[in-house]
Amino acid sequence: MPSTKIPSHLPARLTITLWDFTWYTQTTAAEPFHDLDVAFGQAVERGYNTVRICAMPYLLFGDHGIDTAHLRIAGMGGSIGRHTRWYDVRGGAVIDGRQHLRELFEAARRHGCYVILSSWEYQQSPAFLDSRDWYDALTGVPPEERHRAMALAMADLVQYLKDCDLADRIAYAELHNEVDLSRLRDVGDNPYWSQRGHVAEAVELMRKRHPDILATSCYGITPYLDMDSVPDNGQIAHFHVYVYGVLSALEEWAGVRVSPPEFPRTSLRSLLRDEAPDFQTYAEAAEPWRLEATGVSASMFYTYDWVDPAKWDRWLYDNYGAYRVAMRQAIDDRLQAISQFAQRHDIPAVIGEGWIGYTPLLAEFEDGPVGQDIAEYAVRKCEEHGFWGTVLGSNSAPHHPGWRNLDWQHRLNSRLIGGAS
Repeated sequence: MPSTKIPSHLPARLTITLWDFTWYTQTTAAEPFHDLDVAFGQAVERGYNTVRICAMPYLLFGDHGIDTAHLRIAGMGGSIGRHTRWYDVRGGAVIDGRQHLRELFEAARRHGCYVILSSWEYQQSPAFLDSRDWYDALTGVPPEERHRAMALAMADLVQYLKDCDLADRIAYAELHNEVDLSRLRDVGDNPYWSQRGHVAEAVELMRKRHPDILATSCYGITPYLDMDSVPDNGQIAHFHVYVYGVLSALEEWAGVRVSPPEFPRTSLRSLLRDEAPDFQTYAEAAEPWRLEATGVSASMFYTYDWVDPAKWDRWLYDNYGAYRVAMRQAIDDRLQAISQFAQRHDIPAVIGEGWIGYTPLLAEFEDGPVGQDIAEYAVRKCEEHGFWGTVLGSNSAPHHPGWRNLDWQHRLNSRLIGGAS
């Protein structure tokens, strides 16, 4: 493992829990991030030493007139999102953005943890503000200027943390989460090659502003057959690996992603709870700009909110056998490509998200025996490749029901940390 590339004050291996934007969207008394010390304590109890977050760089340090000392958090509207992962936000909290970031880093220090800085701003983050100001500020930046705007904001955010004497808690900084699946891709027709130069220039800007802080890009769909489409100047080979497999088969069969009037199909209706409302009535509660900001359609929200999780899981269990081998091969292929990329560039590799895919909040397939088996297989492969860090799975975080699997998380993280010593 290329430990010489890793600053000496950082852990030999990062055990990562994905806190994304939820660390600031779910902060009311009944939500998982009401007390950051409690959340960090739970993370350490499960063997984690690193959290990965949307640090809101453009909101906190970008060129706009938004009052970031009084950020009002909102949900999706009506009942939308109540049973959808990441979107079950109660709303009503008012936070001081910069102060909240500082408090997170102070809590990280108290618990001996580190933070991967990222941004979901050109994805769903702005949908959780009570007004569309954040969203409009972001989309108002011309596509060819967005990468630089994000890099400047992230560099200013890092400087803020340095001024607060908290920069030693930074594991590394990403330009943005999943540049290939974000509105940064609007610069061209190809999500990889069209923005390759822009990503490279932005990462270079971050490196020049803060040569002591590792900087990199982040890709959501690893281009494992065309890794040259990823810039050469990132200091971490940071990628995500979702294999879907049987989950894709379920989505296709049920028509989860089709549009009205084809939606909802009879097959999807067979998975719904008895009390599911009429789709049109449900969809009317959504503010169009919020759906646009999330990139999630009303049809998809309806599916995740109203399927019976037991029926959903049963379909996956009934059909998993036909996809088992292919799903493992998909993990192998992507991790091998990432490993070779990291070795070729002499940089550490990190898996920031994975393994199966997006499921309803209360569905348990990924947290059950099959999902855990897939995760254990993937984590073992990451360990064999000598990766610097990995998640155990994207659902292993305080805002997901799988957080309750304390012993399983502690066991795998202990093995990862032990293997790096």
